[in-house]
Amino acid sequence: MSTTTCQVVGFLLSILGLAGCIAATGMDMWSTQDLYDNPVTSVFQYEGLWRSCVRQSSGFTECRPYFTILGLPAMLQAVRALMVVGIVLGAIGLLVSIFALKCIRIGNMEDSAKATMTLTSGIMFIISGLCAIIGVSVFANMLVTNFWMSTANMYSSMGGMVQTVQNRYTFGSALFVGWVAGGLTLIGGVMMCIACRGLVPEETNYKAVSYHASGHNVSYKPGGFKTNTGFESSTKNKKIYDGGAHTEDEAQSHPSKYDYV
Repeated sequence: MSTTTCQVVGFLLSILGLAGCIAATGMDMWSTQDLYDNPVTSVFQYEGLWRSCVRQSSGFTECRPYFTILGLPAMLQAVRALMVVGIVLGAIGLLVSIFALKCIRIGNMEDSAKATMTLTSGIMFIISGLCAIIGVSVFANMLVTNFWMSTANMYSSMGGMVQTVQNRYTFGSALFVGWVAGGLTLIGGVMMCIACRGLVPEETNYKAVSYHASGHNVSYKPGGFKTNTGFESSTKNKKIYDGGAHTEDEAQSHPSKYDYV
């Protein structure tokens, strides 16, 4: 799979997951009344994160918001916080990922900057998906605990006869929507992180030639450089000036008297 395809697929999955998280957070059917012992009833109750509803057999539905915050169970408040944080992180990651798409050019943005933005959005999507999955799982665990506690209270120790009737709640449709949405967001974030590796520019090795400042007797060659010192044999650079043996450098630095004639 190419880098562009992986990035676009991860982007689309993250959009679907974020939309599912928003839908699950706003749904009212996080917990629904269990009708196993009483399938025929005139009132059906279900609850969400923000309000509880009652639907009558006539089709009339009445919903009542939770007018308190401190009076709600701590687990319910924690689930609210997790879902809201997941949605906020997913929205920020969505905005960042739009500018990080390889198929979209904005100015002179380099591939290294797009790779960084893709990795950032992928991490945000992963955290967003984990928040949604954890929040839904915590609420489901709370439902299971309350269900079995209500079942135990319904029966007394005398022959297992039913003494009281209590409303028991089971999983609602919002839980399944939240699980699927969190999984899609998580997979989309992982694919964005994988696509980040293909956007990083490859490192190239350049063969550079190093130049060292030295004396004026330096000869540069393709294989390197060689410096002539005063200790080497100077038989090739000697010339005869005025009956005496002087080197070429000395002749240039100390001209003889015949040079002015």
